[in-house]
Amino acid sequence: MRLKEAWFKSPGPRTAGETVLLSLKGFCMGAADIIPGVSGGTIAFITNIYDQLMAAIKSFDFGVAGRLLRGEIAEALGRVHLRFVLALGGGLVLALLSMARLMHALLQDHPVQVWALFFGLIASSVLVVARRIGRIGPGQILAALLGFSGCWQLVGMIPVVTPETPLFLFFCGALAICAMILPGISGAFILLLLGKYEFMTGALKAPLADGNPFIIVMFGLGAIAGLLSFSRVLHWLLNRHHALTVSLLTGVMAGAMRKVWPWKEVLETRMVGMREVVVREQNILPREFGEGFWVACVLMVVGFSLVLLLERFSTPRGN
Repeated sequence: MRLKEAWFKSPGPRTAGETVLLSLKGFCMGAADIIPGVSGGTIAFITNIYDQLMAAIKSFDFGVAGRLLRGEIAEALGRVHLRFVLALGGGLVLALLSMARLMHALLQDHPVQVWALFFGLIASSVLVVARRIGRIGPGQILAALLGFSGCWQLVGMIPVVTPETPLFLFFCGALAICAMILPGISGAFILLLLGKYEFMTGALKAPLADGNPFIIVMFGLGAIAGLLSFSRVLHWLLNRHHALTVSLLTGVMAGAMRKVWPWKEVLETRMVGMREVVVREQNILPREFGEGFWVACVLMVVGFSLVLLLERFSTPRGN
C-alpha cells in the first residue's frame, strides 16, 4: 500500500470545505477547554463528532505501534484516523494558543457576562443531547439522575492540597484528559480540584525551567494513558448501551451548570504564589439589574441560540 492510498483510506474530511468545518469545530472545542467548568467534549457532542472522536482516539493502538516499529508506515497510516485528528487537532491547538489570554482576560474583567454566555451554551446543549437518548425508560431516568447528582457534587467540592510526586502527576494527567473528553466536565476544573491547575500552567509557561520538563513529561504520559484507555471504555459504552450512556452524559452536563451560573458570591480564597485563587463560592440571585445584568441576559440567549444553530447545521439532512 502506498502512502497516498493509505492517507485517503483513513476516515476524515474528503474536501477542503469539510476540513475547514472540522477545524472550526476543533477551534470551538479548544476555546471551551480553556475555561475551568466548560468541556470541549460538550462541543464535540453537540456538533455530531463525538462518536468519530472516540473512534479516532481508539484507532491509535498497539497494532499501529507494532507496524511503525517494523517500518510498515503505509499500513499504520491506513489504520489510524489521522486526517480526522489533524484537522480537528489543528483547530483545537490554534484556539489554545490564540484564545487563552483573551479568555482569561475576559473572565477577569467581565466574569458575569462570560459565565452567562457559557450557561446559555450548556443549557441548550443539555436539551440537544437529551433528544438523542431515544425512548426514555426507568433505566435512562436513573442514569441521568446519577450523572446529575455526581457532577453537581463534584463541581461543589473544595480544592485540596496534593503532592507533587511523579506518580501523582501521572494520575492528574490521566484524570484531567478523561474529564476533558467527557461532555460537561472540564479537565481544567479537575486540575483545580486536585490543586494542580496553577502548578501545571506555571510549568507550561516556562517549559524549560528547572524541573519543568520532567513535570510536563509525567503529566503528558498520564494524559496519553488516560486518553487511550478511557476512550475505549466510552466507545464501547456508546456502541453497546447508547441510550443509557447518553442519559448519563446528559445528567453530567446538567449537573455542570452549577459551576457556570453567572452570579456568585466568594466565600473563601487562597494565595497560590502571587495570585489569589477562589476556592469556595456559592451561587446567588442577581442583586443589581443595571446594564451588566441585561448584557448577561442577552449573552445567555445568544449562547442558547448558538448551540441550536450549530446543531441544526451539523445534523445531516433527513435526520
